[in-house]
Amino acid sequence: MPATLPAARTRAERFDDLVVATVVRIERTWSRQLAGTEFAVEDVPPSDPAPWEHRRGVPMGRYFPSDGALAARIVVYRRPVEERAHDRDDLAELVRTVVVEQVAHMLGRDPEEIDPGYVGDW
Repeated sequence: MPATLPAARTRAERFDDLVVATVVRIERTWSRQLAGTEFAVEDVPPSDPAPWEHRRGVPMGRYFPSDGALAARIVVYRRPVEERAHDRDDLAELVRTVVVEQVAHMLGRDPEEIDPGYVGDW
């Protein structure tokens, strides 16, 4: 398969594309509030929960507040998200849900305010 064809992209690259598309969509409305925020994808979360998290299974995403010279950061964990998705459409919706929830947490708003199409309940 030629590397220029979409089918030649790895599963991780396709996942990154879903995250980027979701962030771009959210930034259309919230660009000022998200200025300077970094978005990242990691395969799995670290084994220790963040101090503000209550352990309730493996997280699908995490918000890290800015700390000194470090910018605020939202991370989506690819493997836990993929494990919960049933198919490609489900995966896209779940990525959207995770990103929306983390942005809402960061901004102190309800997910429905960040994205009126928010479904939740994963």
